[in-house]
Amino acid sequence: MPQIPQTLHELSVGQLSARSGAAVSALHFYESKGLISSRRTSGNQRRYSRDALRRVAFVRAAQRVGIPLATIRDALASLPEERTPNRDDWARLSEAWRQELDERITQLHRLRDHLSDCIGCGCLSLENCVLSNPDDISGERITGSRLMPERRQDPAEEQEHG
Repeated sequence: MPQIPQTLHELSVGQLSARSGAAVSALHFYESKGLISSRRTSGNQRRYSRDALRRVAFVRAAQRVGIPLATIRDALASLPEERTPNRDDWARLSEAWRQELDERITQLHRLRDHLSDCIGCGCLSLENCVLSNPDDISGERITGSRLMPERRQDPAEEQEHG
């Protein structure tokens, strides 16, 4: 039985872009970050295997829910032999990401609920601003949107000024 040439199983960057909906520049970026890979032809053109379509779909879905690219890359690298993720992989990985997303949602709700109390930089109340001073970490010691680290005086300086 004759084998199908490898080139029929590959996509150019333009074909991958058209099929995945991702811009060519995004595909190049994904490749630079190790999310997808290609081989080079003798004419130095990129060729992607067809499984790159699923990897791009996986990356874009994860990005849509706010997963950082480094986390996505680590998830893809954790797959056996860096294979293309399947439905079970997505279920397992998305469950692991659920707690991080829940924490972000809680933080966003808190920011939304207190947004009317704040006008951003130059806040109405720097003492208890949830944006500049979350959880009022330093509110009892000092106020301000930017806190300078306290400088300890050199013992020699203390003697000069003391």
